[in-house]
Amino acid sequence: MTTHRTSLKDLAKELGVSIATISRALRDSHEVSLDMRQRVKQLAKERNYRPNHFAQNLRLKAPKTLGVVLPNLVTHYYADVLDSIEDYAIEKGYTVISANSHEDVEREKAAIENFIRMQVDGIIACLTQETETYDHFIEANELGIPIVFFARTCMPERFSSVVSAGDVAAQQATEHLIKTGSRRIAFIGGPNKLDMVRRRKHGYLEALRENNIPIDRDIVRCENINRDSARKIVEEVLGRKERPDAILAFNDIVTYAAFEIVKSKGLRIPQDVAIVGFSNTETSTLVEPKLTVIQDQSHLQGERACELLINQLEGDDKIHHEVIPMLLKIRESSAKKS
Repeated sequence: MTTHRTSLKDLAKELGVSIATISRALRDSHEVSLDMRQRVKQLAKERNYRPNHFAQNLRLKAPKTLGVVLPNLVTHYYADVLDSIEDYAIEKGYTVISANSHEDVEREKAAIENFIRMQVDGIIACLTQETETYDHFIEANELGIPIVFFARTCMPERFSSVVSAGDVAAQQATEHLIKTGSRRIAFIGGPNKLDMVRRRKHGYLEALRENNIPIDRDIVRCENINRDSARKIVEEVLGRKERPDAILAFNDIVTYAAFEIVKSKGLRIPQDVAIVGFSNTETSTLVEPKLTVIQDQSHLQGERACELLINQLEGDDKIHHEVIPMLLKIRESSAKKS
């Protein structure tokens, strides 16, 4: 008959604490109170707990691995971020495993659970549009896995992050539209719960306020975005009696939906409806007219996120929040007048 071997999970369950707390207590970490360390060690002795040195040795010999979870790998922006993460990680001796959540929070949770089981060294993540609670990230972090967020972030008091200066870029783009003749500028974004959306909308609203242009909440649309919903929202906005004469689009999906719908209605770009989009693709120079876009420095974002994570793995215990500038590329789709 096989005798059950006491595990960290058994000790954690009996004491009503996390596995991470048990592990830290057995290592005599000062992150755990002296009383708890003594209780853990006493219980471990009573239950004849022995560390699994075989598993530990396997872990020490395993390749250093980073997990990356992204919302939509089809989008050029996320693909470029992943590419730069892989480049930097390989240079530093790490392997990268990526997961596509497809903007589905359940897939995001499953990806994090899989990363925990794989015992990855660290995680880089960008939230889905659906994510509202962060227990899966907290659990991974409490098990000793450092996490860095990029673009869509959460819990800044706990996790380092790399974001783009979307507020500054949106304000510059909106001011450009105003200076070149637009007055009713629509903003079509993602859900307000995402900090990325809030930053970009804030910059847009600031530009309107500073130029004494009334804010029409009916043409400020912040909802979950996919290709079909983006087309529907653009249709609704352009169908209003007081049609907007410009659109500031939140991402590639909205940008090209706006371009398609405006043209399908026989409207001219930019004379009838000017367009500025947050876009990271070369396609913006291949359409007619060429699109004015705000470009993420996506490669730099991925590199910095990976650098922050590896720095944590090497002992940097500070929380860092980096903001990467964005680039406004003015082309033909935005200026009603030169």
